[in-house]
Amino acid sequence: MDRAIEIPILVAERLGKRVTTDGGMLDILHDVSFVVKAGEAVAIIGASGSGKSTLLGLLAGLDLPTSGRVILDGQQLASLDEDKRAIFRGRYLGFVFQSFQLLPALNALENVMLPLELSGAPNPRQRAQRLMERVGLGGRLEHYPRTLSGGEQQRVAIARAFVTEPKLLFADEPTGNLDTATGASIIDLLFSLNQERGATLVLVTHDAALGSRCTRWLEIAGGRLQSDRVAVKT
Repeated sequence: MDRAIEIPILVAERLGKRVTTDGGMLDILHDVSFVVKAGEAVAIIGASGSGKSTLLGLLAGLDLPTSGRVILDGQQLASLDEDKRAIFRGRYLGFVFQSFQLLPALNALENVMLPLELSGAPNPRQRAQRLMERVGLGGRLEHYPRTLSGGEQQRVAIARAFVTEPKLLFADEPTGNLDTATGASIIDLLFSLNQERGATLVLVTHDAALGSRCTRWLEIAGGRLQSDRVAVKT
């Protein structure tokens, strides 16, 4: 067995998140613990409001837990200040969001180049162009997001997520704004690229059929981890 697959790339230890609302304190997550090994494809499944997107934010260091800790590739995220967490994310993580999160003032190629330029990586234009061609948008390099369809925008977002060759990719409801056929092609592309590039994948979704594309299934309900099991193929 490849020993690398046994190395935990992500550890969640007794994570809790509490926020203040008009009605008082609200617990969004309660005592969530699990380990993700390098190379896994893990789905975090749950209904709207279950806490799964809050959990993803904590795992990625976009927010800090009220209790517990996240260890990502050996680094405890809470020990880093906000700027250092941002640098860490840029170096090790990729993101695909439901709302695409493309910068409207940049064309498609520039959106993909941006994380490379921010990190000072060499040959950003050539690397970004190769990945744009891989996702089927070689002829749309200079188009701005407003001129692209939803599926094309998500392909740009996927290219941007993979262009830095991240160790860990987070995808939050990546087909939520797409029709069924377009969403299916986007998921095929996401899993194909992930397999090619060997990143660990953490996918947040309410869709059981989409979650079954992963090898492991973490079910969240009421802010608690209800089950951790091998995904059921549908």
